[in-house]
Amino acid sequence: MRDQTPARPDDAVRPPVLRPGDTVMLVSPSGPTRPERVARGIELLTGWGLRPVAAPNAYARAGYLAGADELRAADLNAAFADPEVRGVICTRGGYGSQRVVDAIDMAAVRRNPKVVAGFSDITALQFALWRGARLAGVHGPGAAWRDERTPLRSAESLHAALMTTEPVTVTAVAEEETFPVRVPGRAVGRLLGGNLCLIVASLGTPDMPDLTGAVLLVEEVQEPPYKVDRMLTQLRRAGVLNGLAGVAVGQFTGCADGWPVDVADVLAERLGDLGVPVLGGLPIGHGAGQLTVPVGTEATLDAHAGTLTVAPAVR
Repeated sequence: MRDQTPARPDDAVRPPVLRPGDTVMLVSPSGPTRPERVARGIELLTGWGLRPVAAPNAYARAGYLAGADELRAADLNAAFADPEVRGVICTRGGYGSQRVVDAIDMAAVRRNPKVVAGFSDITALQFALWRGARLAGVHGPGAAWRDERTPLRSAESLHAALMTTEPVTVTAVAEEETFPVRVPGRAVGRLLGGNLCLIVASLGTPDMPDLTGAVLLVEEVQEPPYKVDRMLTQLRRAGVLNGLAGVAVGQFTGCADGWPVDVADVLAERLGDLGVPVLGGLPIGHGAGQLTVPVGTEATLDAHAGTLTVAPAVR
């Protein structure tokens, strides 16, 4: 496998690094949560010297949504417009970001860029911010923190991505189910992507990024292998994988059913013939020990060394 090292200008907007004393707003653009679920996240952020403030509708609920679309959009726009708010931390994923991204005041985002952190359904929000403001973001745990899934190393990883300007390196681990998914080589390109369902759901929308020359990040939860196959096949048939530099495969948690084909088999088959380096086993996603990575900045994927190194999302 030859190296994939396309030359691309770095046009990402990197917001200021968070510093002790900065206010961060906790927003719920997707599914609902409760104060007791966020209490541990507030404790962590406060321990880092930050000032977490819950958005007015952070704990709203409308069925499977964290309040009406208008309320969730209003919280996002308030966070982006407030000069005192230096970062936006999503409480959780779930579903609902795609319903509000068209209402985001992108002019406000561009006037005062600030770091946005989240994962899962927040992939849709990150895509919209990339399209509308070229804003680099952070793919990592939300404020609805669970120590049993995201232990100390997860907290340290999120802290480093938000509050330092050092590159982030994640190493593949044999304990991850996707560890056998590997195509040798080295790729350099912008890291884009996140949750596989949300990537596929973005096809045909203005927010689907151009993946030419990019390192694509994919992770998923509770989708059986045949559905993972279906989603990857749709991406292939849509042609969006044709110009990739490489693929970073994160955690595929609870992705099993009764068929004698596991998710690693599917990933190896549907990604292995793209002609680019592929690295599985990265602890990025919904699984235990989830780590944080910037998205929208330049990354180096080294399948031989088993590492993904990403330039910081903040400056």
